[in-house]
Amino acid sequence: MLRQLKIDSEFQSKIPPLTFEELNLLETNILEEGRILSPLIVWNDLIVDGHNRFAILKNHPEIKYTVLEKEFANRYEAIVWICRNQLGRRNLTPEQYKYLIGQRHEAEKRAESFYGNRFALADKSSRIQNESGYKGERTREKIARENNTSVSFVQRAAHFAQGVDAAEEVSPGIKQEILSGSIKPTEQAVT
Repeated sequence: MLRQLKIDSEFQSKIPPLTFEELNLLETNILEEGRILSPLIVWNDLIVDGHNRFAILKNHPEIKYTVLEKEFANRYEAIVWICRNQLGRRNLTPEQYKYLIGQRHEAEKRAESFYGNRFALADKSSRIQNESGYKGERTREKIARENNTSVSFVQRAAHFAQGVDAAEEVSPGIKQEILSGSIKPTEQAVT
């Protein structure tokens, strides 16, 4: 099973990387335990959560592990899940938090666009009303409510995330520096 699993670079890029010390501690804990306690989360053989554990497994194939297969309608739903999961379980820098909020916003907009195209011939109003969790709010309003922040913060976070990704394309490695807080450009400069 381990050989079938693949890393999707877009999925992996949404997850704040561990520091060298955190990665070493994770590996030490796994080796001492003799197994990985949390399952690798996958979708269509792509790792959605557990990239660091997967890397450790590749170096120590004798370690026991489990895999949990998740179902998503498309890759944007998977990205939304990744962002939600990371926002709910990590000690994040303010920059990482803002980036994940922005990435989630973009992914949810794309997922909604996907549904809009997929169901273009269906009665859109009945589909929307029947979706679980639909409260008649816009994407950024929903994200703001779920993360106890403002709509304007979500909008700024979306611009920030786009700016960080654009900066990474121009200058590889700068994304990690910005998100770790080791360099602190203004929000306007990143945007």
